[in-house]
Amino acid sequence: MTAIDQIKQDIASNDVVLYMKGTKEMPQCGFSSRVAGVLNFMGVSYKDVNVLADADIRQGIKDFSDWPTIPQLYVKGEFVGGCDIVTEMTLSGELDQLFDAKGVAYNKDAADQIRAANA
Repeated sequence: MTAIDQIKQDIASNDVVLYMKGTKEMPQCGFSSRVAGVLNFMGVSYKDVNVLADADIRQGIKDFSDWPTIPQLYVKGEFVGGCDIVTEMTLSGELDQLFDAKGVAYNKDAADQIRAANA
């Protein structure tokens, strides 16, 4: 199976996938840590893919999304963005709207707490 095939399979078989440096329990970069932290705090169930563990996946996800940086968040097969975009969407409420529209469970109170803390 090629890296692209693996990426397509992961995205197709999981509602939310985060391609990141490290794991959701132990992120290996600040940007990955921020996105994983938001998802963890909001109680979102997601698959984490550690790009540091596989060079083919690390390059493959950049080619697949045509996006040069890690982390990358996918929701229901759709590329959402990286750290800056996810942060912006969290603070604006757009991430809640996306999860609502896609039927992804999350803790609305936790999302509100993030916004209140960053207001």
